[in-house]
Amino acid sequence: MEIPTTKYINVNGSLLDLSKSRVMGVLNVTPDSFYAGSRTQTEVEIARRVKQIVSEGAAIIDIGAYSSRPNADNVSAREEMERLRMGLKILFEIQPDAVVSVDTFRADVARMCVEEYGVAIINDIAAGEMDADMFHTVAALNVPYIMMHMQGTPQSMQQHPHYDNLLEEVFLYFARKVQQLRDLGVKDIILDPGFGFGKTMEHNYELLSHLEEFRIFELPLLVGVSRKSMIYRLLDITPQEALNGTTVLDTICLLKGADILRVHDVKEAVETVRIVQAMQNNS
Repeated sequence: MEIPTTKYINVNGSLLDLSKSRVMGVLNVTPDSFYAGSRTQTEVEIARRVKQIVSEGAAIIDIGAYSSRPNADNVSAREEMERLRMGLKILFEIQPDAVVSVDTFRADVARMCVEEYGVAIINDIAAGEMDADMFHTVAALNVPYIMMHMQGTPQSMQQHPHYDNLLEEVFLYFARKVQQLRDLGVKDIILDPGFGFGKTMEHNYELLSHLEEFRIFELPLLVGVSRKSMIYRLLDITPQEALNGTTVLDTICLLKGADILRVHDVKEAVETVRIVQAMQNNS
């Protein structure tokens, strides 16, 4: 039997309809994100990227100031906040009505972005594991919360990832955390399986092959496979050459129930969503 999913999330007092899959465009205000094409540091670069994301049809802009690539350097909360303040100021000057999520695992950073700039969504790669205050902060801010599964930290996650039973461990992880959030009164929860975060290539493709099983949570599902190593290492290419592979995996994810695609290449992802939806509407 088809299990229904929550079709709306509340963003800044308005309902974002997820009955049709949406695209989230990545805005990295960092010097060291794994994909060079996503890095923006100057005001001109940030402005250009914001305009591109909006013009190409993304429903959400995901801004991040802490690179979570494997073995990335640790960045202080102060530095993360300074980068985000610059990025958010420019973003909202250009697109004041944008639906914005902030990619951070720090509760203080999340609070600053919501209270000072009206950011609509918190996107936490650590699901509260790297800041014990995150869950209570999200509950107090009353904003949607994206929580990702990651084994370890960005500095350690790809050293020796191991699971006795990958699917069971990821599902139990989410079940426990969803209950914790519900107990605190968090209403809008989005799950991200965490492709590439504390997982081998084999783990990533095992997750992908069972992606439709995440429907059991009856929650929106976000996936981010854009130009990741599960594509470029498999094909022995670079992240810059991984667009076609990304489109293929995005298509599979949509067919398996993904509600939000987190991507670097917005135009191509929007086109993929339209094609898959047209196909499903006529099936």
